[in-house]
Formats: sequence, C-alpha cells, structure tokens
Amino acid sequence: MSTLKIWSFIILGLSGLILGGKLVVDNAVEVASSMGVSEKIIGLTIVAAGTSLPELVTSVVAVVRKNNDIAIGNIIGSNIFNIFLILSVSSFIRPIEFASIFNIDIYILAGGTIFLFIAMFTGVKKKLDRWEAALLLISYLAYTTYLIAKEV
Repeated sequence: MSTLKIWSFIILGLSGLILGGKLVVDNAVEVASSMGVSEKIIGLTIVAAGTSLPELVTSVVAVVRKNNDIAIGNIIGSNIFNIFLILSVSSFIRPIEFASIFNIDIYILAGGTIFLFIAMFTGVKKKLDRWEAALLLISYLAYTTYLIAKEV
C-alpha cells in the first residue's frame, strides 16, 4: 500500500474510534442518568467500558494475528497513559479531589494488577493462561455486579 493510503486508513480508523466511543459513552450516560444511576457507577462501568473498546479491539486483533507483544503493550501502555498523562493534564486544568468512595475500587485495581503481575511472571511458560484470564473476567463481572447491587 502507498503511504497516503496507509495514513488515510489510520486517520479513518481513529476517527471511527473517536466517533464510536463518543456515541457509546454519551448515549449510555444519558440512559443511565435518566434511570437515576450515580455518576460513580456510570464512570466505573459504562464510560470505562466505552473508552476501553478500542483497546479490546486492538488487543483481540493483535492476538489473532499472533502479535502478543502488541496486545500486552496496548493494555499496559493505555493504563500508563491514562494514569500519568490524562490524570495529570486533567488535574492541571482543574485540581481533582480524591473521594474516599473510590478506596475499595483502588484496592480492587491494585489487587488485579498484582494478580496479573504474578500470573505473567510465574510458571514455566510465563504467560497468562486461559484459567487466569477466566478468573480476571469473572472478577470483573463480580465487581460490576457488586457496584450495581450496592447502588440498588
């Protein structure tokens, strides 16, 4: 492919991701707000999922094409980017106060990170096995269920 065609695809793809993410987040927030769901739940579930869909698609495509380093790098890079760049730039614009209602969520984040670290660096093959991936997925579903149950 020509360089122009490659850049056109990149720009078109990024535009689609931005537009799709915006549509998902805006409409999900509108529906959730009309149902009386709190901003915390909206942020921890709907907005988080909507803004993470591009990482999911990128990682799945990378794994299917056997580019495992791209998949892992995408997830780690996205989290580093969100914590160090997005949070800091947002705080420069307007300081963000930490609300203690997020304490449990921070502990869950830390626990998941520690679990992933142990899973990736232990064992003979040093890989995230399906059972470990299933445990992470079940943990996320349980966490989301807990958030919703606590809200109701």
